[in-house]
Amino acid sequence: MEKAKIDRINALARLAKERALTGEELAERDALRKEYIAAFRRGTIELLENTWIQTPDGKKHPLPRKGKRPE
Repeated sequence: MEKAKIDRINALARLAKERALTGEELAERDALRKEYIAAFRRGTIELLENTWIQTPDGKKHPLPRKGKRPE
């Protein structure tokens, strides 16, 4: 996510502490937050998909998805 968008989220958070946000500002904040969370999840999933576990015998296995057993 772009730094400018993160800065805008923070600016809206500071404004919300000082006064009530307008309907337009609330909608903007909600849209930016959803975009931020989606980007965070994508990055986390990419990181976990590229994580490997090495067993004591030297074999490497990809990190299994939650609920699935390693092969």
